[in-house]
Amino acid sequence: MILACPSCGTRYEVNAAAFPPDGRNVRCAKCGHVWHALPEEDVPPPFFTPPEAAEPVVFQQPVAPVRDPEPQVEEPEPVYEEEEPPAPPREPWYTKKAILMAGWASLVVVVLVIAYAATEYRREVVEVWPKSASLYSGLGFKVVPSGLKLGNVKSSEAPQNGRIVLTVTGALTNVTSRELPVPQIRVGLVDRDKRELYHWTVAPQVMTLKPGQSTRFVTRLSNPPEGAASYEVRFAKAGE
Repeated sequence: MILACPSCGTRYEVNAAAFPPDGRNVRCAKCGHVWHALPEEDVPPPFFTPPEAAEPVVFQQPVAPVRDPEPQVEEPEPVYEEEEPPAPPREPWYTKKAILMAGWASLVVVVLVIAYAATEYRREVVEVWPKSASLYSGLGFKVVPSGLKLGNVKSSEAPQNGRIVLTVTGALTNVTSRELPVPQIRVGLVDRDKRELYHWTVAPQVMTLKPGQSTRFVTRLSNPPEGAASYEVRFAKAGE
């Protein structure tokens, strides 16, 4: 049997056999309110004024109180943090672009090495490939291959048309077993102290000489400088 206090609403579960048919007075242990409870009624009507006949029964503690259902608490919707997009994968060092750049760099290095070797060892190149002498000459390099002998050089002076003309002659001979290019010849006039006063170059009549072949050269100079005591004849070098 369930009793409920009309004043504060506290509910109690009691034994209905402890109540006489006409009911009895009871007192709320929580607020002290007294009312007349009937056994056949689970919850008496509120504001019932009980008769002052018997001593009310006091319930010190609620017996198995009937609890109101707990209110449902709405759980908040979970908040999901926005994940940062994954970083794009790094390209490996051996990508197509890197390989292409490495190829170009290697090509430049190879070209520089070939250019250095062709310049540093141009005499050997000309000896193996005589026609390359014209290419070197066009680039400003004058190559004197080994194996060419300059000899039988002579000079003479004679008046001609009121001027003194110096004539220098000589011969070039290929003493090797392979064909060689013929370089230009340089003639210089020096004084008694071996100081050069004047010089000029002579272009050969042929471009190459076969093994054992010779060629002569003749060059003339009008009015040589005063003080010239002798002359020097040699192969012209680069820049001369």
